[in-house]
Amino acid sequence: MFDSKRDGRTANKRSFRTDRRAIEGLPVRLVIALVVGVASLSVMMGMIGDIDGLAATEVDARPQPEVTTPGDQSIDVEVLDPDGASVADATVIVRSGSAQIDGVATAKTDSEGVATVDVDPELGANQPDGTLTIEVKPPAEGDYVDERENTEVLVVAE
Repeated sequence: MFDSKRDGRTANKRSFRTDRRAIEGLPVRLVIALVVGVASLSVMMGMIGDIDGLAATEVDARPQPEVTTPGDQSIDVEVLDPDGASVADATVIVRSGSAQIDGVATAKTDSEGVATVDVDPELGANQPDGTLTIEVKPPAEGDYVDERENTEVLVVAE
């Protein structure tokens, strides 16, 4: 006998409502998949963390003197890693900031991590002070980078 008040949609809803077998194993399978996924992810992250090639070490430049006057000057720039160890064979680049130098001055660090750069900074008319910027090109061997800003050299009028 066909009931006109019941169509296919109503029959399907009633059959899902009364049938408990369809969702019986679903939560258990989801929990197992989640546990296996998390365990796999932790193993992969542990393997990635052990690879030394992915980590880069930031170098820092420490100029001496940090404050100088216009005219011919020699500035010793020490290049260090975060642990305070010197970095040999790095190239130190000194450029004009608000104080001017002719071109770019460069020098390479020695075995003690110190480079001596000769500069001739000039200040503009009525300019009481200015700065020279320092960049470091790390050596090819090693995992060094210079992404953060380094200490600037302050040039003060006499």
